Order: sequence, then C-alpha cells, then structure tokens
Amino acid sequence: MAKSDILFYLATFLFCSGLLITFTKQNAIMILVGIELMLNAANLNLVVFNYQKQNLDGQLFALFIILVAVCEAAVGIAIILKTYHFYHTSVPDQINELKEKF
Repeated sequence: MAKSDILFYLATFLFCSGLLITFTKQNAIMILVGIELMLNAANLNLVVFNYQKQNLDGQLFALFIILVAVCEAAVGIAIILKTYHFYHTSVPDQINELKEKF
C-alpha cells in the first residue's frame, strides 16, 4: 500500500468523523470542531494530490483553506460567546427567541 493511499484513508476518516461530530453534537463549539476536522481532511487531500502531481497548486489551495478556517473559527467563537452571554447557553436548539411563531 502506497503512502498516498494511507493518507487518503486518513483524510476519509477525518472527514467522516467531522461530519459525524457536526450532525450528532448539540454544543455549538463541538459543531465548529467538526467543521474544522472536515476542512483539515480537505487540506490533507490537497497536499497529497500536490505530492502526486509535483506542483504547487495543492499547497496554495491548502493555505487558502487554512485562512478560511481561521476566519471561520474567529467569527464562530465570537458569535458563540455573544450568544452565550445573552442566552446563557451554547446549545443551538435551546435558543428559540428568534424563531418565527406560526
């Protein structure tokens, strides 16, 4: 089994575990952790493709994804902290004041 095949399996495992965390956890911080795992799996795939093709396109896209992940984490944590300060909970299902009433 080649080195790149093992890394593809690792990226698949990371993406599936991030997807599972995102769908099953109710805490907003754990949802962000799941999204970060999925972004890291995409980064790993890009770097492996870069290793196979011997060009810098994969690394440039990986740096762009890292930049997007950092911005997403900063904005997400700020929103979660502000929501926790106002509602005293970080579980998104318990925040129902903004829902429409039918």
